[in-house]
Amino acid sequence: MSSATVDVQADDLVPGHGDPSYSVEHYDLDLTYRHTTNHLRGIATLRLLIREGAPSITLDLYGLRVSRIVADGATLKSWMHRRGRIVVRFAGMVAPGTSVDLLVQYAGTPRLVPGPDGQVGWEELTDGVLVAAQPYGAPSWFPCNDRPSDKATYRMTIRASSAYVVVANGRLTSRRVKGSTTTWVYEQSQPMATYLATVQLGRYAVTPLVDGPVPVTLVYPPNRHVAVVTAFAGQIHMVDVFVRLFGDYPFDVYTVVVTDDALEIPVEAQTLSTFGSNYLRPGWDAERLIAHELAHQWFGNSVTAGRWRDIWLHEGFACYAEWLWSEQSGRQAARWHAQVHWDRLSRLPQDLLLAAPEAHRMFDDRVYKRGALFLHSLRVTFGDDAFFTVLREWTSRHRYGSVSTDDFVGLAAERFGAPAVALADGWLYQVRLPHLPGGR
Repeated sequence: MSSATVDVQADDLVPGHGDPSYSVEHYDLDLTYRHTTNHLRGIATLRLLIREGAPSITLDLYGLRVSRIVADGATLKSWMHRRGRIVVRFAGMVAPGTSVDLLVQYAGTPRLVPGPDGQVGWEELTDGVLVAAQPYGAPSWFPCNDRPSDKATYRMTIRASSAYVVVANGRLTSRRVKGSTTTWVYEQSQPMATYLATVQLGRYAVTPLVDGPVPVTLVYPPNRHVAVVTAFAGQIHMVDVFVRLFGDYPFDVYTVVVTDDALEIPVEAQTLSTFGSNYLRPGWDAERLIAHELAHQWFGNSVTAGRWRDIWLHEGFACYAEWLWSEQSGRQAARWHAQVHWDRLSRLPQDLLLAAPEAHRMFDDRVYKRGALFLHSLRVTFGDDAFFTVLREWTSRHRYGSVSTDDFVGLAAERFGAPAVALADGWLYQVRLPHLPGGR
């Protein structure tokens, strides 16, 4: 677990989500889904740890109807569900350190959660479902403490029509067929932020890939077999390269889901990534995104920003992984990509503060590219051996933990001293684009 400390408070870029007074240690989700009507019925059991003495706590659940709440470990007085938040009141003050099991029974038609970055969450496909919850879509399908710093283990039991394959986070531990219904059980034993929890449902084929250090599985529409196998032919080699550069793969499995529908962007979740069929095209533009989503397993999923303002710790690292894969696979060197994108950023408005973007700019492309350029600057300034040693130490020291920008700058300062702090100041805390070390 990470040694870093992140202030336990609701996120300032995503107001109205999360409660700092408690954390969730484990989610047990028991779900039944009827695809013909897009109806979800659930019983969620949350194991809570009270961190701040309070007479009540708040959970996030959007668009679904709660029918029952039961508490064990504290006496429940009442509850109220309004505007996407469940307020649970206890009979008295619950002391810090108290463990409480909370059962929430709910049902309804899941729908996307609105917010400053658009609508996200549980989404119907032409014939199936995907959940892409980043950054605030988790409450579209289960009650949760929806803040990125609150990481928990999960067990998901999902009943659905046997005509469909169901994929969720972690390892499939059980699959039982009873008539026209199949029950799938997935265990995510490593801590996971709520926005990374997912369910994927479709009429899919399942193909395991072999000869790698990590179990990798492709899940896809059967009619797209050739295109999928071709597009992901390098996936095992990519995992090998990233293990060497970033350290051990942090989870038990990695799954790639390809939907029959076209998707605007690929999406990562913990232990899996989702691509639309439009990303099966050959060429660098699609392959770089395969690298990008895989890299998030280290940067974003295992090592998770405790606050959304530090999203560059996910996207900047994953973007730089694209450039690293480019040079490792015999294409252009990272320095080529760095120069191209520095030139482009130099022509754009200089009004983004990388360490503190505004809510509507969390996923601005400049967050991705400027974050990657900072990492490249560290690499060029201090050399490959030192740079990749720091990356591996970052993923090892904070494995399964929550981090901040200060944590990364602190690590760089430990290894490289004051020059790294000066470099970080220019890229992270100034809006003016710094000079690119080694650039023309």
